Amino acid sequence: MGSLGAIPFWHVNCAAHELTVDCPPFLIGLSEKDRRIVGTSDLSFTLLTWQEVCAIIQENRLEAFQRMPSELRRYKAFTFTMARQYGNIASFILEKRLRWQVPVQPRGEPFQYADDVRILWNDWPYGLDKRVVHLVVWTKFELKARQTNGDLTDKTRAEIDAFVTRTFRTRVPAENVIWFRNWTSLKSIHDVEHFHVMMYNPDPDFIREVTNGDVPQCAKADW
Repeated sequence: MGSLGAIPFWHVNCAAHELTVDCPPFLIGLSEKDRRIVGTSDLSFTLLTWQEVCAIIQENRLEAFQRMPSELRRYKAFTFTMARQYGNIASFILEKRLRWQVPVQPRGEPFQYADDVRILWNDWPYGLDKRVVHLVVWTKFELKARQTNGDLTDKTRAEIDAFVTRTFRTRVPAENVIWFRNWTSLKSIHDVEHFHVMMYNPDPDFIREVTNGDVPQCAKADW
């Protein structure tokens, strides 16, 4: 049951026309955490400030990032629909968002060629201050990690940081730019390499430029 008492968790944050007797198929089998979030009122959700975002990343508490309950519900509906249509979410990302041919092959060394990298909006961002822009940098090349714990190697981390500096910190104050790569257990897309970049209050024209006018899926009425 949800956080509003006796009503089913899948009724929380829903308009009257969205209510169903049975749990929608896209919400069946949720983890306990996601079930709890979906069953929580949006009114109880607090957006993260930029200072909180930076602290979470610097302290490696990435599990603290959460979507607003109603947005998590939309995200689950979206991924359910795309997985049925394309077989899995990775195929949707490759075919429709990145438009990269399979198998994905880089032209050169990491960050050597612009067409080995694609910068897009995060389709389903976390519940953040609206001035925080959340982008995803997708790469055709491997982001090498240590076999022991899955952390990025020092070389890979340095390469990513150099890319972030020349791509973002030259256009946005350095203190307003931060990046991270999700732990394996938190990744929603495992088959395509990517890392995340967050910026505080960047120029919208720069975001349109760096994303080539991309529009996130969450901003679209339907799919």
